[in-house]
Order: sequence, then C-alpha cells, then structure tokens
Amino acid sequence: MLNSNDLTINGHKIGEKYSPYMIAEMSANHNGEIQNAYRIIDMAKRAGADAVKMQTYTAETLTLDCDLPDFQLTEGLWAGRSLFELYQEAFTPWAWHKPLFDYAQQQEITIFSSPFDTTAVDLLEDLNTPAYKIASFEAVDLPLIRYVAQTGKPMIISTGMANAEEIAEAIDAAREGGCTQLAILHCVSGYPAPAEEYNLRTLVDMKTRFNLPIGLSDHTLDNTTALTSVALGACIIEKHVTLDRNGGGPDDSFSLEEPDLNALCMGAKTAWQALGQVDYGRKSSEQGNMKFRRSLYFVKDIAAGEAVTREHIKSIRPGYGVAPKYQDQLMGQIAPFDIKRGTAVKPDWFTLGE
Repeated sequence: MLNSNDLTINGHKIGEKYSPYMIAEMSANHNGEIQNAYRIIDMAKRAGADAVKMQTYTAETLTLDCDLPDFQLTEGLWAGRSLFELYQEAFTPWAWHKPLFDYAQQQEITIFSSPFDTTAVDLLEDLNTPAYKIASFEAVDLPLIRYVAQTGKPMIISTGMANAEEIAEAIDAAREGGCTQLAILHCVSGYPAPAEEYNLRTLVDMKTRFNLPIGLSDHTLDNTTALTSVALGACIIEKHVTLDRNGGGPDDSFSLEEPDLNALCMGAKTAWQALGQVDYGRKSSEQGNMKFRRSLYFVKDIAAGEAVTREHIKSIRPGYGVAPKYQDQLMGQIAPFDIKRGTAVKPDWFTLGE
C-alpha cells in the first residue's frame, strides 16, 4: 500500500519503503548519434537502472543565437562557446524521441524526459511519457511547472541553485497545477560538483520541511555522495551516464560508465537494505556464533548440596550458559544435584535476579 506521498512511475513504487529508484540521465552523451542513444538505453538496462532520462529542448527553445556578452560562456566546462552553440551541439533531436521511447519499451526499461518549454511537454504527452523531470535551472519557471502538472503525471523537481523559498514556490506551482505525485531532488548545479559542496544533511531538512519524497541528482565524479544519500533518506538517485567518459561530449567527463553505474545500482540497493529498522535482537546470521560468546560454565565437578565457589564456575566460551553478570549471585548457592565439569549453568537451577 502506498503512503500518501509515495510515487508510482510506470508501475514502479517510489518511497522510503522501497529500494532507491535509479535514473540514468542520458543528457547529451549520445554525442549526436542515435545509435549511441540506443546503446545507452541498453547499458542502463544491463547496469540495473530503473529508468533512462532524456532532455527535450532545442537551442531555439532555450536561448537566442546572439553574440552579446550575456550569451557567451567564459568559464567552466563549456567555456569558449555561446549558449546557442552549446545547446545546438547537445540537444536530442525531437525526431529521435519516438524511436527511443519505443526502443526503451522493447527493452523493458522506463524512459521519460525533462521538458524545457510547453512544446516539449506536448511532444512528450503525444508519446505518453509516464513521468516528468523538471531540471534544476527550470525550477524557477513556475508557468512550465504548472503546465507539466496539468498532465496529471508524476513529477520530479531538481533543486540545484534554488533556495528554500524558490523550492517552496515550485512545489506550490506543481500542486496548484494539479500534480498529486511529486518528489524533489537535492542537487548542486556544478559540472562536475565537488562532494564537499553537497551538504547532504540538507536532505533531512528537505524531507521535514517539504514533507515529500526526496532524492539526489548527483554531479560528483564517483558514487560516494549518492550512496551516502541513501542513509539520509534519498529514495531517488539520478546520475549522468555515458558510453565513454573520454568521448569528448558536453557531459561525458562527469558521467558514469557502465561498470560504475552497475556498482551504483547495486550499492544503493545494499545501502537501503542495510538501513532496515530499529532492531536490537539477535540476527539470523548470528545464531551459529553463540559458541564464540562468553557465559558461565562449571569448570569443576560439584556434588548435590555443595555450595558454589569461584573454583566451580568461570566465564568462558561458548555462550550456552547464563550471562557472566550472574557470577557473584551464584556464590554460596547450593547445587541442586551433581553437576559435572563442562556443564553450562542454567538459569532455572539457581535463584538469579537482575
């Protein structure tokens, strides 16, 4: 049974009671070749991801082809290009969407996308996308969020660069638009992002403050940050993936290749399983190890009616007798019958109090 805040995407339940939902972000790592996009879908499936995510935009829907300084990138990973040039290189042609959606369905892996304007939403609706992801930089585009919300599909919002007030506004916009299944992802919009800037304790605050399923959109170079987030309540993990980190594409350098994606999917599941529940009881894997625990044993024969002394009992392995804490209480008590050396002290033979 779903909690009121849980999501279901393509039949897959998402929430704290379930293993983290793993999203492989294709982004621009097809490098302009649809065959690479097919291979990334295959890779994500083999590695154990639950979904592949695309990005649906064109350079024209994102920015202007303009030479003014505002539109030039002068630092960071993409320095030396204009915004228009970057997106012209990185976009996924809209004509690819249907064949990629069809292929993912054949491979039995969920696929959805981040729309960057209303025309992208319309395209994705025509493809019956099972969910939507709002990218971090679009979290302040409240009209877009409302437009996505009116589709009635589950929505995941990344929050990179957004402050608490802006996150609250995005959530309100989604609710106002009619979204009933919503999750938010903590994110640092650096490419790559240093692990020390992730401040993962923010996840705990987000869960309390916004009362929604939380997750992580991870732009660090390895899996440590993402796996740590599971222990803090992340029930969705998104990570950029690539066929070749040295492939030269816009996002290749900070994306995971297949072996690391596989390790992330397996590690996240193990981390979630390890969380379990509050339990101080003895575990099934410990049952055979009672031989290695200490308890009280008779180390000298004692006759019926004889008083127990320190010569008679000792704390030794195995652990089938009473606990060593009862040793002082046993002193001077009378043996109820003959007891041979090597016999575990049993609680019903003597008067023992806590």
